[in-house]
Amino acid sequence: MGVIHKSDIKFTVGLDENKIPEEINWTAEDGGIKDAESKALMISVWDHKAKDTLRMDLWTKDMPVDEMKQFFHQTLVSMANTFQRATDDQKMSDTMRDFCDYFAEKLELKKQ
Repeated sequence: MGVIHKSDIKFTVGLDENKIPEEINWTAEDGGIKDAESKALMISVWDHKAKDTLRMDLWTKDMPVDEMKQFFHQTLVSMANTFQRATDDQKMSDTMRDFCDYFAEKLELKKQ
């Protein structure tokens, strides 16, 4: 069976005179998202021919450091969950989550 539907995800990045991101907006119409504002994004693309990951990490210059720390923590937790779903490797997923807990503790992200 071939592709029967294509879905676009679009990122628009507004840059200042030094090409530093001022604003990031994204649209995923199939997901009901239209021109939503964001302060940061991380995209990973697997190049199966080169067996390498291509990455793009962007954040606006007004992204607060405390929010960046929280963004990283939530991304790491999400990666642990995705890793478990993709590989069914419970032991390594739990190890990744242990690191996420350590990361949050050291950055004092967990509310007491």
